Amino acid sequence: MDEILQETQVEEIIDSALAEDLGQGDVTTEALIPADQEGIAHLVAKGAGILAGLGLTTKVFQKVDAELKVEELVSDGTKVTSGDRVAVVRGKVSSILRAERVALNFLQHLSGIATETARYVDAVSGTKALIMDTRKTIPGLRMLEKYAVRVGGGKNHRLNLGDSILIKDNHLVALRSRGVGLGEAVRKARKQAPERLKVEVEVESIDQAEEALFAGAEVIMLDNMSLEEMQQVVELAQGRAMLEASGGITLENVRAVAETGVDLISIGALTHSVKALDISLEIEFG
Repeated sequence: MDEILQETQVEEIIDSALAEDLGQGDVTTEALIPADQEGIAHLVAKGAGILAGLGLTTKVFQKVDAELKVEELVSDGTKVTSGDRVAVVRGKVSSILRAERVALNFLQHLSGIATETARYVDAVSGTKALIMDTRKTIPGLRMLEKYAVRVGGGKNHRLNLGDSILIKDNHLVALRSRGVGLGEAVRKARKQAPERLKVEVEVESIDQAEEALFAGAEVIMLDNMSLEEMQQVVELAQGRAMLEASGGITLENVRAVAETGVDLISIGALTHSVKALDISLEIEFG
């Protein structure tokens, strides 16, 4: 699927999902479907979008039954429309039915993320702004969800709390209670940070942005600022730091945000409230 995804993580996620769904067996299938009955199942898109997670889906089917044959008809990143077949599964019907829901849950959810990300990426096309995700992910699925963002053309923000230094509002509140201001916090973080890590700070005003610049922040997150304020910070920074817009970003305003000249636009909605892409599994005999 992706070099950043670790195979052991993927296997653990699949095992957990299957245990959740099949921990007590599939009593309906066991009661009604002969163990030796074979068939063919088609995975069919029921809406338009960007496919993501097909390799993961294949792994689910084969984890349930190693003898199932899965033919991927397209690849991740493919644009699909309603009626498009994306994969074919051949083998025991009982095995297909046991794997169906977990396989589709992954494929629909990740494809929804890729689809929504692509909408934002298309909306800022022609500007320098990069669309980025956040850590607002479903617990346990972060690596998969961030993979789907990449499939949709977006970039990943921090993968975890050890990935980079990001001084947020609550850090600053805690520091201010001890008499430590924003600028001092940035300098302290820069001094303590491992050499490879950048220091980013969240600001809510132009004055805070100026203080962060003076203190040497490498990335400045402009939290819920107006378009006019963002433009002023861009002019103030003159390329001395990367500027990231965050908060209140929608498809309706993302183009205007990008045109202020910011470098990055982070959007929690790419993962925390995305609509799944409708994909069904249809079994046939003949």
